[in-house]
Amino acid sequence: MSRWRPPSEASTAIITRAGFDRLRAELDDLWRVRRPEVVKALAAAAAEGDRSENAEYTYRKKQLGEIDRRVRYLTKRIEALKVAEGAPTDRGAIFFGAVFEIEDAHSGDSARYRIVGPDETDAKAGWISIDSPLARAALRKRVDDEFEVVLPTGIVRFAVVAVSYG
Repeated sequence: MSRWRPPSEASTAIITRAGFDRLRAELDDLWRVRRPEVVKALAAAAAEGDRSENAEYTYRKKQLGEIDRRVRYLTKRIEALKVAEGAPTDRGAIFFGAVFEIEDAHSGDSARYRIVGPDETDAKAGWISIDSPLARAALRKRVDDEFEVVLPTGIVRFAVVAVSYG
């Protein structure tokens, strides 16, 4: 069995200003703080002698590789991202950055979501990616509009209860 995996679908290169600032802060922390610490610890572990039996050296080498991979990803991703500033002119419809509340037409359960970029999703906070099936189905809908979305549990019908931008 090979380790090859097909490439994942390209995600939408859009992000909020706060999400962009968080990614840049993470990159800065990795490059200026964490990486120098790991390099210093790696050099100290390498100076201890036999590297084949040195667990600290092996651990630090792996840690450095993980940091370098993340730095490489963030550097390329930040260059490709487009920061969405401000709210759209039509604030009554659901677009990127919208906070909206929907109600399940069958059960009556309601949920609140915010559409954000794929790099800043947070399930606990209700932040969903613009690439998610729910967000794609909700785009351009207004209060009292109904829409259907295919979820893992099946087709679900929702009604839009509220739309806001904050």
